[in-house]
Amino acid sequence: MNRPKITLRAAREEDASTIAMAVALAIGVEETLHDYCGEDYLDVLTKLALAENTQYSWRYAIVAECDGVAAGAVVGYDGARLQELREGTFAILRREVGRIPNIDDETEAGEYYLDSVAVVPEFRGYGVGAALVNAFCERAFAEGAECVGLIVEEENVDAEKLYLSQGFTQVGERLFFGHQMHHLQKSSRGERR
Repeated sequence: MNRPKITLRAAREEDASTIAMAVALAIGVEETLHDYCGEDYLDVLTKLALAENTQYSWRYAIVAECDGVAAGAVVGYDGARLQELREGTFAILRREVGRIPNIDDETEAGEYYLDSVAVVPEFRGYGVGAALVNAFCERAFAEGAECVGLIVEEENVDAEKLYLSQGFTQVGERLFFGHQMHHLQKSSRGERR
């Protein structure tokens, strides 16, 4: 495949399945997806993406297209809104799955949180992931955020390399879904936090 033309845009409601796919790919582990969203996790994640006030809402996402085909997405929000957005997320999980997960907080006030980013496998290696991360950071900083944060599994060396190449630095560790994660941040001013 020739290098595709990458186009980034704000997500729309009709992008819910693309956002669901990105969140599922970002979570990555089938067992964790089942624990979080049940057997029909893509359907549940799509409902979460269609909703107005959830952690995965289309309102907080950016979609990448390669030559007009959905190639990936990034979704995130102001960390100060985590509990509010979790309420919306958990309401749908309670209705669709019959339970809510017991999970640690992955972000907090003072950080604009990059929750999930993923690229469809056939479009990997063309810079789509870097473009999505960069666009997300630009949007967060334009909205007044002083730093963007994310967590990445210790074993996910390729993803961490991408984030480090985009100016993120490790600021700590967090336990999330039973996995040890590196907590990374990028400052709007470019200096280490």
